[in-house]
Amino acid sequence: MLVRLITILFIISGGAASAQDTIPAFTSYLQEVVVTANRESVKRSLAPVAITSISSKTIKETKAVTIDQLLNKVSGVNMVSLGNEQHQMSIRQPITTKSLFLYLDDGIPIRTTGLFNHNALLEINMANVKSIEVIKGPSSSLYGSEAIGGVVNFISYAPTASPEMKISLLGNDRGYRRADLQSGFTAGKFGAAVSGYFADKNNNYLDYSDYHKSTVTARIDYKFSGATSLTNKITWLDYYSDMPGGIDSAMFAKKEFRNPQTFTYREVKAFRYQSTLTHKWNDNSKSSMSLVYRDNTIGQNPAYRIKDDYRKRGNEWLGRRDLAHGEINSSSFNSYAVYGQHKQDFKWMDAVVIGGVSADVSPSEYTAQYIRIKKDTVTKKYTGYEATDSILSDYKTRISNYASYISFEFTPFEKLRVVTSVRYDMFRYGFTNNLSSSSFSGSADTLNTFSKVSSKIGFTYNFSNRTGVYANYSEGFIPPQVTEMYTGVKVPDLKPSVARNYEIGGWMEIISRKLMADINIYRLNSTNEVVSTKLDDGSFANVNAGKTSHQGIELGITANPVKEVTIRWSGAYSRHKFVEYNEKGEVYDGKEMNGAPNWIYNSEVWYRPNIIKGLRVGAELQHVGEYFTDPKNTSKYEGYTSLNLRAGYEFEAMEIWISAMNITDSYYANVVSKGTSGYSYTLADPRTINIGFSYNFGNLFKSNQ
Repeated sequence: MLVRLITILFIISGGAASAQDTIPAFTSYLQEVVVTANRESVKRSLAPVAITSISSKTIKETKAVTIDQLLNKVSGVNMVSLGNEQHQMSIRQPITTKSLFLYLDDGIPIRTTGLFNHNALLEINMANVKSIEVIKGPSSSLYGSEAIGGVVNFISYAPTASPEMKISLLGNDRGYRRADLQSGFTAGKFGAAVSGYFADKNNNYLDYSDYHKSTVTARIDYKFSGATSLTNKITWLDYYSDMPGGIDSAMFAKKEFRNPQTFTYREVKAFRYQSTLTHKWNDNSKSSMSLVYRDNTIGQNPAYRIKDDYRKRGNEWLGRRDLAHGEINSSSFNSYAVYGQHKQDFKWMDAVVIGGVSADVSPSEYTAQYIRIKKDTVTKKYTGYEATDSILSDYKTRISNYASYISFEFTPFEKLRVVTSVRYDMFRYGFTNNLSSSSFSGSADTLNTFSKVSSKIGFTYNFSNRTGVYANYSEGFIPPQVTEMYTGVKVPDLKPSVARNYEIGGWMEIISRKLMADINIYRLNSTNEVVSTKLDDGSFANVNAGKTSHQGIELGITANPVKEVTIRWSGAYSRHKFVEYNEKGEVYDGKEMNGAPNWIYNSEVWYRPNIIKGLRVGAELQHVGEYFTDPKNTSKYEGYTSLNLRAGYEFEAMEIWISAMNITDSYYANVVSKGTSGYSYTLADPRTINIGFSYNFGNLFKSNQ
């Protein structure tokens, strides 16, 4: 009955594109191989999850300046650009900065648990990304905490069989300049690859919005034998950005491109090292062990921490108009982690068992200093600040995460594949406060322990090599973040937040190599969400009191009407609601969640004329529908639609390309929110023309052989 229901829903819907949607050239969906679904290579048709693969060809042809220009091609994903590679995310959740998404670099989390940063993807080396895989929905049974809305796995380049060295240069009319390097070779048992880029932006349309980023990844592979190999990879990042912040409603209405900030910034220094030893015991048995080290520091004078002294207190507006309050803070951590995994294949029912263990010990530090800010009452600019000796926070936290998991899949009869997995996580936060109990953050030294068992079960049924369906139940969880635990004078008694997801879907090649569609339908319920509740004495405390519901349909279609033309449409309709939510005395039960558009979609057409080999021309439409800007549902933002054009020409070792982003020069905001102090609009870039050139010296080298 369930199979029949899925099939009927699929045919009625017209289909979706969650994995095929990002592949320009039409290929077999069922034969596509993904690695994130079960931590090992597996055919997409055997993975009972909504997983999308953004291919290397898509990455190559898109020539994305920022990662959102790639991820937003995926149905149900809305990665919001905050400028300079900073971002918010929405995958089966409203637009948010919360720790609801897990970001991986070759299967390893970019950051440690408990220290989520919504800007974590600026730490990705885009020049080193070969492909991207996105799992929508909870995946904690395999990947642990924060994998609630989705998992994004960036798969890096391996050393090439023959020498390659590609240099790319990019610039635009908004002051952005970038240089990329991609290189690699293999010699005997050794292989090496180096990739990286330097990006710089100055004199943009919006004042005080410059940024600089340097990042490089070096990888060395060594094959001891045909069965044993060692991979070592290092990624280094140095990032600095002015932090513009949002503009108010009056400035947005007047189209005033004036930044209220003059001194806010974000600075990130990151280093990641990963060493993986892999051994294949025989054709049915393989083991791997990874050692990981992270060194990460974020220093900020954050715009989002600035609070005007003049604001509403009760029913009156009180305070000084020329005064505001802010802070300078620094967050840092080191990680020492080990990941072990073993895969065993069996002839019985084509069964596969994958088991693993991991341990991550990450000491961290956090400091925050209060600053007194001067505000010009005429221009509304924050013109400067005065440092004080008032320390808001100064603490250390020793974070430990120990986990084990096992996945079992088998084929009880032809065409049916059953997959189940379970994982146990245990966390310890050892908190040491360097401030007295009378301080702003005066929590006492303490040790907090959390644990969680997460499970998943699902199946795929492939009617033929052109049609299949799947269903799954999966769980996700988030332990309390360090900032939720230790900001204040008392450590709250918190438990992990939990999400439970129910999902069905299917795919169909309607016309062989001409028309492909798929669909995903889900319902996700979250409980024990951390909210700030007003106590009887008037103070506030974090408690596990939030319940929300999320449901939607993700769909799309990919077509090759003729050999030269590819058409893709992917989109999602969703509803996100507060079920039980009492935050700071405000009750939002039954309200729609803010920052949660019902409709989002992305459509793209590519034309590759046979008469001019190497030429491509494409158009892309991105739409984000209207949504409430506040949890009280008192105001809405109408959303936006933008049009992008791209063209490129490749001839032998050379490639040139041009892209016109927001070609109609539409005026809109990437995200809008409403708080107690008013509206905040994060402006989208006006029409931007990017021009790039690359030359592959490796191709030249091969032609001379």
